[in-house]
Amino acid sequence: MDLSQVIADAIKNLPTKPIPEIGKILVTGATGYIGGRLVPVLLKRGYQVRVMVRKKSPEHQERWPGAEIVEADAIDIDQLKEALKGIHTAFYLIHSLLLGKMAFEMFDIRAAQNFRDGCEEMKVKRIIYLTGLGKKEPNLSHHLTSRMQVAEELMKGSVPVIALRAAIIIGPGSASYEIIKHLVLNAPAFMIPFWAKTLSQPIAIEDVMKYLVGVLEVEEYEDRLYDIGGGSIMTYEDMLKEQADIIGKRRLFMPSFFSNATFYGYFASLLTPVPAPITLCLMEGCKNEVICQNEDIKKILDFEPLTYREAVLQAMTREEQDNIYTRWSDAYPPAHALALKLSELEKPARYQAHYSLKSKKSDVDLFVSVCRIGGKEGWFNTNWMWKLRGMFDRMFMGIGTSRGRRSSSSLRINDVIDFWRVEDLGENSYLLLRAEMKLPGKAWLKFCIDSEQGFNKLSVHAYFQPGGWRGHVYWYNFLPFHVIIFNNLIKQIEKRAGA
Repeated sequence: MDLSQVIADAIKNLPTKPIPEIGKILVTGATGYIGGRLVPVLLKRGYQVRVMVRKKSPEHQERWPGAEIVEADAIDIDQLKEALKGIHTAFYLIHSLLLGKMAFEMFDIRAAQNFRDGCEEMKVKRIIYLTGLGKKEPNLSHHLTSRMQVAEELMKGSVPVIALRAAIIIGPGSASYEIIKHLVLNAPAFMIPFWAKTLSQPIAIEDVMKYLVGVLEVEEYEDRLYDIGGGSIMTYEDMLKEQADIIGKRRLFMPSFFSNATFYGYFASLLTPVPAPITLCLMEGCKNEVICQNEDIKKILDFEPLTYREAVLQAMTREEQDNIYTRWSDAYPPAHALALKLSELEKPARYQAHYSLKSKKSDVDLFVSVCRIGGKEGWFNTNWMWKLRGMFDRMFMGIGTSRGRRSSSSLRINDVIDFWRVEDLGENSYLLLRAEMKLPGKAWLKFCIDSEQGFNKLSVHAYFQPGGWRGHVYWYNFLPFHVIIFNNLIKQIEKRAGA
């Protein structure tokens, strides 16, 4: 993973210069797709950066050396005030879209009110907020309405707010890009509803970074709403066709009189790695035209943004280089940072199963092999069982196995591997995964490599803490499959080690 390339993309042709003397910068939402990219860019440009997270993890300091990490929740005003002490400019990148369209509006408004009040009390000089592009109209989607309401709430305070309004963001690991890409890859034909012909102005993630850093460095201290967009205005149908052309897939496009966005959103979740709570919100927003209404931003940041085709080609290049620094799955499910850890159980997990073998291969080779499971590589054996389990999970609005992974060759704490998340890892020693599929309880999977009398012992340990009687039934029903799956898995891991 080449972080220098991520930073170079973000500041290429940026017409402003760093002003680190202004003071400390707070970045909220740093564990998400946008914030996770913004932090290293600000650090590279010499700023003092404080990162606000809901729960600290060793991964944060390793990922952003030099940044100050603080623990705070936007719903807790006292925690917010502590995080805002001594801050000059605060980036507000908190969005609760991942909660689903019925829950995010209430959360967003309350969080924005708290943040506004906290910034006022702590004498913050300004707030920079990334929001959604669109104009007010009666049928505006819940998602875009909520984004506009957040901007309005933030602007009710005395602290100046710079709000950047963007349409869909295209970049390696972005939800919008992965939805479009996987729809084109997996669907031979498309039924096009009327709202798929709505105009949009997609923007490359690299250009979003330029605008975020740029407005920080122009020192604007009045409320401003800036529309930011890419170099192409096109329909969603056009985006699908352009994607198909780029990857060389012939696809059939037919008009459809059936226009229910919920149906299309659910269908998209089955064909793409992105789960239903996100696709449903994004599909609902497709009925609203989202193009820049003014070009005021060019008066202070005049550079040529990428076209849609250029943004897609850039994303594909980064994928081929296995250089995806952040991904939409970093923040999904939204409460994963607060999830119960294996080490936090009061007693050992109720059910455990252990499988192991001895190998003459090195701990380095074995660990590299362990860290390649899931994603495009699959689970090395009995993949149909994993896919079947993922399919059932998706049918019931779970995350399924198609979520994949950020990188095919590297892992860090909090990365996802299909329907698991990396809870902890020790180089050449162990990998601990926490289950995030729908379960009647809590589950973990731990791979260990231990030295034993000239051999290395490779083992996998399954832990399950049932949640009621259904959990007990679940464990015993799946136990026979565990014997097959896990014994085959460690055999394949050992076989592929060093290959």
